[in-house]
Amino acid sequence: MAAGTAASRGLTVALIEPNGKLGRKLRITGKGRCNVTNDCDVKTWLENVPTNPKFLYSAATAFPPSAAMAFFESLGVPLKTERGNRVFPASDNANDIADALSGWVKAQGVRHVRNRALAVALDDGGTVRALVTDRVEIPCKAAILATGGLSYPATGSAGDGYAIAAALGHRIVPARASLVPLESPADYCAELAGFAPRNVDLTAFENGKAIYTERGEMLFAHFGVTGPLVLSASAHMRRWGERAYELAIDFKPALTQEKLDERILRDFEKYQNRDIANALTDLLPRSMIPVVLRLADIPAQTKVHDVTRAQRQRLGAVIKAFPVPVSGPRPVAEAIVTGGGIDVKQVDPRTMMSKLVPGLYFAGEILDVDAYTGGFNLQIAWSTGRCAGLAAGKEFPA
Repeated sequence: MAAGTAASRGLTVALIEPNGKLGRKLRITGKGRCNVTNDCDVKTWLENVPTNPKFLYSAATAFPPSAAMAFFESLGVPLKTERGNRVFPASDNANDIADALSGWVKAQGVRHVRNRALAVALDDGGTVRALVTDRVEIPCKAAILATGGLSYPATGSAGDGYAIAAALGHRIVPARASLVPLESPADYCAELAGFAPRNVDLTAFENGKAIYTERGEMLFAHFGVTGPLVLSASAHMRRWGERAYELAIDFKPALTQEKLDERILRDFEKYQNRDIANALTDLLPRSMIPVVLRLADIPAQTKVHDVTRAQRQRLGAVIKAFPVPVSGPRPVAEAIVTGGGIDVKQVDPRTMMSKLVPGLYFAGEILDVDAYTGGFNLQIAWSTGRCAGLAAGKEFPA
């Protein structure tokens, strides 16, 4: 976005990218579908940016989600809007977005240089004069660092930009995992690995206080839990080591505790002569039943007609608030988004230019801004990239 925008102003632009194909990380976003943005207003978007939302205000108002949608459709990519106002290419193929961008920058005259950027060289006055790569030094009037964070390093996001910026005096807010799967010490997560409940309510707790609740889908894994709900919840868990975190899952959010108890009683009446382990199949997936019974402290061989009221109430309580203790996030390399990055206090929010180095700009995930799931993070990339592309080489401090 930054390169194509700068080139559209008539500038000579080189896009330094070691990967042979552009947009490698973009092509795997949204499980290969690419949640390209969120069809919402600027206020709603920024409410979904927990880290430094005010910094984004100028870029967001100049290029809001509606502008991003119009932009991609102008490139010939039909879009569709799904639950939560999430916007995807109508084809459900992330390659369509990446290929459209690649075609656009090429049409604007951008030259793809397959090198790896190592440093930004300055002149005697401290202004950008060249980009140093692993093969050649490229003279330039301005440089835009849009190298992403640390997540999915195999795609090229290896933190190179942090080192380049730090060498020029920029403060780097320590990188951390945001939108990341969560590890749990509970052995039953591994037992449930592969189970993907839908339409459940997930609540995250910090030191016993609810900090996030949302309805949707998730996935149990050998290490703990993941999936859209868990990734969103993880963005609210920012004080690892200082605070204790846990999750609770309501597997029957449409039923009150009382209505669920009535439902259980009906099933018990239907299967009154069975073991309880074989009497819950209408209510729960088979893989869940042994785990739920253990957590409710009910022996699996208990006959339904012998189940006490207290046991039945414990059963209902577990179904409505299935506990998942959380020990920590998965490694930052597995995160959808990296938190931390260039301290935005050292960046002009109107232009994305460094306040320390004239001619140096930043865009996207390299900045210390991150958002919840739903297309909000890619919108940060589009808006900051366009902002940097429009400003690059135009203004320098006196």
